[in-house]
Amino acid sequence: MAEAPQPKRKREEEEKGKNENGGAAAAAFALSDLRVRRVLRESARDKAVFLHAERIGLSGEGTDAVVILEKTPFQEEKIPDLLRKPLKAELQMHNDIYCTFYLSPPPELSEIKATVVYPATEKHIQKYLRQEVHLIRETWEDYKNITLPFIQSQSFSIQWVYNILEKKAEADRIIYENPDPSNGFVLVPDLKWNQNQLDDLYLVAVVHRREIKSLRDLTAEHLLLLRNVLQEGQEAITKRFGVPGSQLRVYLHYQPSYYHLHVHFTALGYDAPGSSVERGHLLADVIDNLAMDSTFYQKRALTFPLRADDPLLKKFQEAGKV
Repeated sequence: MAEAPQPKRKREEEEKGKNENGGAAAAAFALSDLRVRRVLRESARDKAVFLHAERIGLSGEGTDAVVILEKTPFQEEKIPDLLRKPLKAELQMHNDIYCTFYLSPPPELSEIKATVVYPATEKHIQKYLRQEVHLIRETWEDYKNITLPFIQSQSFSIQWVYNILEKKAEADRIIYENPDPSNGFVLVPDLKWNQNQLDDLYLVAVVHRREIKSLRDLTAEHLLLLRNVLQEGQEAITKRFGVPGSQLRVYLHYQPSYYHLHVHFTALGYDAPGSSVERGHLLADVIDNLAMDSTFYQKRALTFPLRADDPLLKKFQEAGKV
């Protein structure tokens, strides 16, 4: 198998490049050009905040943007400098053997990653807005009568996936590839991982076959493909990053964030978004299930979460399933 030089991104694929300003044609700008309108959501666990901002043009009219600010993970080689370099340390609490300090480290030790979606549509803003979540229990009949027609009625563009598979984009980021058109895949780092530390390691395997939308489409016919993804993906990560397969969580999402089969590889100790039991399905378990019963995922009910503003939730509500 071919190895390539040298991280799922979770994109609103149906909106990629579809906005009034032409998407990729938007001019570069500075963060200081943006004005915060409101906080959409704050995550204490992820040390992140999601902002609705706008950029004021020469005409005085504002164009919406979404800004995601995340505190970057600690990098092991920089930790000694955190205590060694001069910094402001304010004592907050002292009780017996316990002390709490608030530190103000120098800029190089207190980086914040800023991700900007600009121009942003209303769907982008709603995506990051704090929303109630509902659990859906989808039978195979529900899938055929509700979910599949909904998927087919939507204009979900996944051209960005095909660009990766065809080496039209991100070719330099491919960690590994099995080029077989039926049983091969490419392995790329997820954009959420900066590749500076292994604690939040996150890669995604994207299969070459284009007709497999999700877990629901898998049968025993796909076992060789799935085994290749599991074995070769783990081996490639071990070779490149030194993380053994026993320390990797390898799983699929249902529902997926885009309808082209892809598999997530994350560090076992990393509480990655979407790795919870409501949405994650371990690839090894999927393989075992299909080996026992080729139509396993055309028979069993599947549970998944949907946000209150998700159009698919409305379809289940209209059908009296929620």
